[in-house]
Amino acid sequence: MTAWTAVRDAVLALALAPLAYYCIALIAAARFFRGNASASEGLPSGATSTFTPPVSILKPIRGLDRETYENYASFCRQDYPEFEILFCVTDASDPAIPVIRQVMHDFSGGEAPRRSIRLLTGSEPVGASDKVNKLCRMVREARHDIVLVSDSDVRVEPGFLRAVVAPFRDPQVGGVTCLYRGLTDGSFAADLEALGNTTDFAPGVLVAGLGGSLNFMLGAVMATTKRHLAEIGGFESLADFFCDDYELGNRIAARGGRVELSRFPVDIVYPRETLRDAFRHQLRWNLSIRYSRPAGHFGLIFAQGLPWALLAAALAPSWAVAAGYLAGYALLRAAVASVTGVRGMRDNLARSRMWMLPLRDAFAFVVWLASFFPQRIHWRDREFYVRAKRLVPAPPRHS
Repeated sequence: MTAWTAVRDAVLALALAPLAYYCIALIAAARFFRGNASASEGLPSGATSTFTPPVSILKPIRGLDRETYENYASFCRQDYPEFEILFCVTDASDPAIPVIRQVMHDFSGGEAPRRSIRLLTGSEPVGASDKVNKLCRMVREARHDIVLVSDSDVRVEPGFLRAVVAPFRDPQVGGVTCLYRGLTDGSFAADLEALGNTTDFAPGVLVAGLGGSLNFMLGAVMATTKRHLAEIGGFESLADFFCDDYELGNRIAARGGRVELSRFPVDIVYPRETLRDAFRHQLRWNLSIRYSRPAGHFGLIFAQGLPWALLAAALAPSWAVAAGYLAGYALLRAAVASVTGVRGMRDNLARSRMWMLPLRDAFAFVVWLASFFPQRIHWRDREFYVRAKRLVPAPPRHS
C-alpha cells in the first residue's frame, strides 16, 4: 500500500463519521419526540399540565427587536393561572420602554387578560454582562419561587408556560430549557442563519441529551427556582461569564439538579439581516461553545457532513464510491432536518427551505473555521474579549 493510498483510505474512513453522527441524531430525535401529542394542536402533552405554581418571568431588555410588541404580548397571552412579568431596561432612554408601557396598558384590563407586569429601570453593575446584571435585580424583585428567563426576541404559544413548568413537579429537577425555531422576514441571510436552529443546533442538543438530562441550558428560555439559584451563588456568580446559559445549567447539574429539555419549542424572531450580520451572530454562538466546551467545539468537525462528503468524493477511487458519499450526505442530512425540524419542532422554515441545507452547511463550516481565530465578541452595541470564560470589555476601536 502506497502512502497516498493510506492517506486516501484514512480520509474515506473519517468521512463516515458525519454519516454516523446523522444516524445518532435521527435516533435521538425519534426518542425525544416520541409521543409528542396532541396531533390536532401540535402541542406536547406537558402543555396540558395541571401543575401550575406561580411563576416570575424575567425579561432583560436592551433596545428593540423586530415585532417587539408581539414578542412581549405572547407572554401575556399564556394559558396559566398566576404569573408576573418583569422587564428591566438599562436606562430611561431605552427605545423599548414605550412598547413595554403599551403592553402594560393593553393587558391591564378590558377584554385582554389582566396581567401583573412591572418595568424596572437600571441595575447595579455587578459584572461585565449587562444582561446578568439585570437578572440579579429582577430575581430580588420577583415575587415567586420559580423564575423563568427569556430573551427579548422570543415569542411563545399560549401553552408554553404550562409545558415548561410541568417538570418542576419532580423535586429533582433544577432547571428547564427549550429548543427554538426561527421566524424571519424572508431575507436570505436571516433564513440561512435561522434554518440552523432546528436542522443543525437542535439535533446536536438532542444527541448531547441521549445519556439522560443535560448539563447546560439554552439562553432563549431558562427556568429554575430561587433555591437552586441560591445554591450556586445566584446570578451574581455568573455576572462576568460569556456563556451564562451554559454556566447556569452546568452549575445546577453539578449540584445534583436535573436539567430537563422541554418538548415545547419557542420562536426566535430574527431581524432583517445582511450576510455579515448573520456571520457575526453565528460566530458568537460558535465562540460560546469554544469557550464553554472546547472539546465539544472541536468535535463539531465530525458533524460537518458537506465538507467531508466533498473531500471523500474528490479522493474516491471510483465514481460509484464518490456518488455513495454524496448521496449518503444528502439523504441523511435531509432526514435529520425532516425528523427534527419539520416533524418534531413543526418548523415552517425548515419545511419550505430544505433546499438551502447545503448552503447552510457551507456557511456553518466557514463560521466554525473562523471561530478558531482570536475574536472580539459583538454584543448589541458593545464589544468584549473572552479570558478564562469571562467577558473583558474591549477598548474602543480608533478610526
